Amino acid sequence: MTETVEHLRDFNYYKLNQNVTQILAEYIWIDGTGERMRSKTKVYLTPITQLSDLEWWTYDGSSTEQANTKWSEIYLKPVVYVKDPFRGDPHILVLCETYLPDKKTPARYNFRWIANEIMEKAKDFKPWFGIEQEYFLLKRTGTTHIWPLGWPTGGFPYPQGRYYCSIGERNNFGRALAEAHLRACLNAGIKIAGVNAEVAPSQWEFQIGIAEGIEIGDHLWLARYILERLGEEFGIDINYDPKPILGDWNGSGAHTNYSDIKTRGEGGYKYIVNELIPLLSNTHKEVLKLYGANNEKRLTGHHETSSYDQFSWGDGSRGGSIRVPVVTKELGAGYLEDRRPAANIDPYLVSAVIVDVALLNSTYVNQLKQLLVESAKPLA
Repeated sequence: MTETVEHLRDFNYYKLNQNVTQILAEYIWIDGTGERMRSKTKVYLTPITQLSDLEWWTYDGSSTEQANTKWSEIYLKPVVYVKDPFRGDPHILVLCETYLPDKKTPARYNFRWIANEIMEKAKDFKPWFGIEQEYFLLKRTGTTHIWPLGWPTGGFPYPQGRYYCSIGERNNFGRALAEAHLRACLNAGIKIAGVNAEVAPSQWEFQIGIAEGIEIGDHLWLARYILERLGEEFGIDINYDPKPILGDWNGSGAHTNYSDIKTRGEGGYKYIVNELIPLLSNTHKEVLKLYGANNEKRLTGHHETSSYDQFSWGDGSRGGSIRVPVVTKELGAGYLEDRRPAANIDPYLVSAVIVDVALLNSTYVNQLKQLLVESAKPLA
C-alpha cells in the first residue's frame, strides 16, 4: 500500500483495564438505505451467555432514514451475536432486526424476518450457501472526493490483467486491510472461507460460507460491518457499487453458490441441469429486481458477466448467469453458482429468493419484490 495510513489501530482508543467487569455490546443494524449499517454501544453489568440475555433497545429512526421525527422510535431486536474482534473478549457484536414501536411491524429494509420464514419452511432440504463478496477500496479527500486506492489521482493505472490474485507493490493495493479483515472475522467466529485480490486494481473479495439457511445473511452482514470498521482505522472507504468505475474495468458482484440435499445427492448434476436451471431461467427477470440496485450497469455480457436481459448457463462458464462448476459435473452432484447478484445485495433477499424458487415453487417471489418496493418509497 503506497498511501500513508492515517488511522492506525488504537489511534484514539483508551485500552480497557483488565479489572473492567462490564460487557460492551455493539448493537448493529441495517439503516434506511438498505445498504449501510449503523451501530451503538450498550453496557451490560452482567455476562452475556445466551441471546435472551440481550435486551431490545431503541434508536432515533428519523436519523437513519427509517422514521419521521414525530414517530421516530425504532426497536432493535437482537438476533445473533459474535465476539467483538476490536474490543476482545468478553465483549460482543450484536446483529439486530429493526421494528416499529409496536414491536411487530418490520422497519424499513428489515428483510431478515421474511428470509427466516422462508428458510424455516425449507430447512429439511438443508440449503447451503457461499457468497463471494467483491468490493473496491477507495481513498477519500474530504467528504466527497473518492478514488481507488493505488490509482493515480484522477487518472488510471495499467489495464486489467496483472491484478487478480496478484503480489507485489506495483500490482497489489490494500492487502493489509484485506488480511486484517480475514483475521478479525476469524477472531469473531464469522464463517469466512478466504480472501483474494480481484481483477481490477484495488478490488478485493472475501468469501462467506459454507453457511446454512439464514446464517449466510447474518454472517455476511457482520463481515461487512467488520470490514467497514477496519476501513475507519486505515482511512479507506469500502465501496460495494456494482460498477464504481465506468469503462474497461470489472464491476463488483456477490456471486452466490447454492446447494441443497437434492443437488448434493445422487443424480444431483442431472437435477441441476434438468430441473433447477429451468426454474432459475423462468424467474430470471423477476429475481433480478432483488439482486442489487444499478446491477444493469454491471451485467453487460462483458468483464466476466452475463447479459442483464438474457438468462444463460454453462459448465464452468464465467460468462453466464449460472455457472455449474466442472467438479459438480465430474462428481455428478454438488452446487451451482449464481453469478447475477451485485456486490450491494441484501443477502437475506438473495438467499431467500433462491430457496423460494428452488424449493418452494416461487411462493414468496412477489412478496419479496413488494417488500423491497415498499422499503424504497419515500417516508411519509
